[in-house]
Amino acid sequence: PPPDARRLAWFEDAYRVTLPPDYLQFLQASNGGVPVQNTFSLQGREYVIESFLPILQKPSTDVENGWRDVTVVISQLDARIVTDEDLVGMDVIPIAALFAGDFLCLDYREFEEPTVSVWDHEQSDDFSPHLTEVAESFTAFLALCR
Repeated sequence: PPPDARRLAWFEDAYRVTLPPDYLQFLQASNGGVPVQNTFSLQGREYVIESFLPILQKPSTDVENGWRDVTVVISQLDARIVTDEDLVGMDVIPIAALFAGDFLCLDYREFEEPTVSVWDHEQSDDFSPHLTEVAESFTAFLALCR
């Protein structure tokens, strides 16, 4: 089920972000799941989306999907997606698991409105996430998928 308004408000407050309207619409229509059009190209490389990450009401009680919840993934990636150890909130939010351990993220580092970027697990270190921009918005990203 889609996240309710209280859960989304909690998420935005806890992580100090404002989720973009196009991504919120996506969550209401499809909170997680494997997309039919699940590939996109970036700099000559093909990426496969394994699944979008849901925002669940209670991830700890969802045996099937709890491990994929955005908040759970944020806690697992921890300092590898944080740019500043003194930052309150997050400036990189994972939204989809990609094949081979990378993640698709909403990237708030440069702009108030997030871009969509690929987080590379092999090139990221604590407080030094390696992100490559894919699209200027979530809607623009969806147009790239095939």
